[in-house]
Amino acid sequence: MKKYFSLLIMLIFLCASVTSVAATQLPPLPKQVESKNTTAIVLLEKPISTIDIQTISIKHPSLQLRKIYKHAIVGFSVKGKMEEIMQLKKEYAISAISEVSVYRVQADSSIPFIGADQARSFFDGKKQRITGKGVTVGIIDTGIDYTHPDLRKVYKGGRDLVDGDRDPMETKGQGDQSTIHGTHVAGIIAANGKMKGVAPEAEVIAYRALGPGGTGNTEQVLGAIEAAIEDKVDVLNLSLGNDVNGPDLPISIALNKAVESGIVAVTSNGNSGPAVWTVGSPGTAEKAISVGASTPPMIVPYMKVGLGARKKMIQLMPMQGSEPWELHFTQELMNGGKGRVDDLKQVKGKVALIERGGISFTEKVINAKESGAVAVIIFNNTEGNFIGSVTKGLDIPVVSISKKSGEMAKRQIRSKQRNVQFIYKKEQDQLADFSSRGPVTVSWNIKPDLLAPGVAINSTIPSGYLEMQGTSMAAPHVSGASALILQAHPEWTPDQVKSALMSTSKPLLDKKGKLYRTFEQGAGRLQIDQALKADTLLYPSSLSFGMFTKKEGIHEHEEELVIENTSKEKKNYSFQIPMKEMGITWDLPVSFSVNPGEKKQVHLGLQINPTLMKRGIYDGFLTLVEGVKEISLPFLYVKEEPNYPRVMGFEFSAGDQEGMYRYEMYLPRGADEVGIALYDPDDFRFVGYLDWAKHVPQGLLKKELSKDKLPRVGIYTAIIFARKFGKEDQIETTIIIE
Repeated sequence: MKKYFSLLIMLIFLCASVTSVAATQLPPLPKQVESKNTTAIVLLEKPISTIDIQTISIKHPSLQLRKIYKHAIVGFSVKGKMEEIMQLKKEYAISAISEVSVYRVQADSSIPFIGADQARSFFDGKKQRITGKGVTVGIIDTGIDYTHPDLRKVYKGGRDLVDGDRDPMETKGQGDQSTIHGTHVAGIIAANGKMKGVAPEAEVIAYRALGPGGTGNTEQVLGAIEAAIEDKVDVLNLSLGNDVNGPDLPISIALNKAVESGIVAVTSNGNSGPAVWTVGSPGTAEKAISVGASTPPMIVPYMKVGLGARKKMIQLMPMQGSEPWELHFTQELMNGGKGRVDDLKQVKGKVALIERGGISFTEKVINAKESGAVAVIIFNNTEGNFIGSVTKGLDIPVVSISKKSGEMAKRQIRSKQRNVQFIYKKEQDQLADFSSRGPVTVSWNIKPDLLAPGVAINSTIPSGYLEMQGTSMAAPHVSGASALILQAHPEWTPDQVKSALMSTSKPLLDKKGKLYRTFEQGAGRLQIDQALKADTLLYPSSLSFGMFTKKEGIHEHEEELVIENTSKEKKNYSFQIPMKEMGITWDLPVSFSVNPGEKKQVHLGLQINPTLMKRGIYDGFLTLVEGVKEISLPFLYVKEEPNYPRVMGFEFSAGDQEGMYRYEMYLPRGADEVGIALYDPDDFRFVGYLDWAKHVPQGLLKKELSKDKLPRVGIYTAIIFARKFGKEDQIETTIIIE
C-alpha cells in the first residue's frame, strides 16, 4: 500500500518587521559538530563514462554512489560526508556540488475565463477541434489517482520515483500524510468526464516524485525529469518548489535541459509572496515557463473592522477543506487565543478570532466548533498571510488573515466594539497575495513569466472534487494551454509556445488602477484563445538588461530581439516610444517589416546615466505595434546591487505542533556563517546560541526546534546575523520562549 501525504504543503516566505542595528560584537560560534552523512548532486563540466563514475566507490569506499544522470543533468548523486564529497573536485572536472534539497507541493470556472472554452472553436491542420489530442503531458507531483472517473481516459501510465516502481498512485490511507495534490493538478490539465480540464483529450503520464506529506528531494525530482526526457513527453508540469531564489540549482538546470530537448517545461512560481525576491527553484529556471497566481471571477469575502474614518476592509482567505464562508451582515467577534479549549470559553454563537501556532489548525477549529463558535478566523503569528488547510468535514467555515489584520481585529475586541460586518465583492484579475515575486537573484531575470488563475480552483481529488489555491493550481492552466498550442502547431519549439503564451497575455492592474510590476505578473494573465491566434512571436519573451552601477558612469546596453512572423502575409512593426524618465534613453527601431514565415533581428538600446537615478529595480513594458495589435514586452534592469541586507525576514514563533518552535530568515546571497545569539535584555549578558549554521545556500532558511532544546522560559534580546564575503549584517529583535 502506498504511503499517503497531506495536500497542503505550501511554504510561505514571511517578511519580518525588524530593524537592522549597529553591529554587536558576537562571541565565537560553537565548535563544528562532526560531519554527518549527506546526499549531494555532483554536476560535471563534461560527460565521463559510467565506468569512471562507478570507480568512485572503489577509490572512496566511504562514499555511496546513488544515481547517474544523463539527460536532465550531466552528473550523479552520492552519499557521504561533505568533506570527502568535496575532495572529488580534485579528481574530476566538476562544475558544482549541491546538497540535496527538499521540494514540496505548492498547494472549474477558471477554464472558460482564460479562453479554454473558446479554444474548442479552433481546428488543427487535420480539421480536428483543439482539445489537446495527440499531445502528452508529464506531471511531476505526488502521483495521480488514475482510478478517478474523470482521469481514467487520459491516464497513460507513469513511474514512481519514491517507491521505485511503475505505479504512481497517490499516497493513500496514511491520515494527514495522504496526498491529493497531483490528482488536482492533473484534473486542471486534462480531466475528461464530469469535469473538463483545459486540454481534455491530452494524454497524461504521472511521475511520483513527492511522497507522503507532499515532500520529495532533489534526487527524486531529477529522476522524474530524467524519465520525462526519456519518455519524450511534449509538456512537463512541476507544481512544486523550494524557497531558494537562484538560477543555478540542479533542478533549474535540469529544467533548462528539458527545454533544450524539446519539452515545454511549466513550473509554479511559489507561494511565498507578497515580498520581492521570493521566487524559488525551479521557478527560477530561465528557459522554463514560470507561472504566478491571479484570481478568476469570484465572490471575495471581506470583514470590516475599525471605527469611523479608520475603518478597514480585511480580505478573508478561505482555508482549504473548510465550509464556504457565507456569514452575512453583522456578527460578534471574540478573541479565541490560540484555539485551546481554555481560550474558547466565550465564543459560543460568535466568530472566534484565533492566533496561529501552538497546535494544529484542525485542532483549533475542532475546539472552536465544540465550544459553540459559528465560524473561525485564524490570523498569522508572523508577518503576511498564509495558505492553510483543515481536515475536510468539520462543518464550520474557516478563513485566514494576516498578522497585521489580526492585531487590528484584537484591538477592536479590546475596545468592546466586537461587532464586525461581513461583506462580499465580485473580483477578478487580481494578483494573489501569496504568489511569489521575482526577480531572480544574480541573473536579474523576470519571474514569473505570466499569471494564470490560482485561487479557489475546483478540480479532481481521489475522493471527488475540491477547491484549492496556490501557484500549483496556476501552472497546470498553462500546461494545458501549451498542449492546445502544440496540437494546433505540432512543429513548434518550446520557445515558440512560450512566446505565444506571453505575447498574448493581458497585463493586469491592481485595485488602484496601476500596472503590477513585471516581476510580479510577468507578461500578464494567460489568454488561451489569443495565444492560439498568435502570429507574431518574440525571442526572448522578456528582457533583462542586467545591473548598472554609478562607478561605471554612463552605460550603454544593447539587447537583440528576434521577431518571427508566422503568418502568410507581410507584417509592418514599430515600437511605441516609452515615457521619458530621468537618466534613461531608449534607442529603438522606428519601423520595420518582416516577410511571411521569416524572422528579423532588431537591436534595442538602453543608455543609463546612474548619477541621475536612484538605487533600485526599474521595470516596465515595451510596446510593439503591428496594425491595430499591441504586443507587450516586459523589461527589467537594476541600478546598483539591490538594496537588500544579507539577512532579512526573520521570524520566530510557536510551531503548529505542541512543544515546537519555528524560525525562518531569508538569505539573498546565502551566508558563510549565520546564527541567532541570545542575550539577557536587562544586562545584555550573552546567554547562548539559539541556532547557527555555516555555508548556508541563498534563499529561505527555515527550521523547527524542540522546546526541550531551547533555553529556559523567558524574554531574550536576539541578534540575528549573517556573514558573507567578509561582511556582516545584523538584526535585533525580541524572542519570547513560553
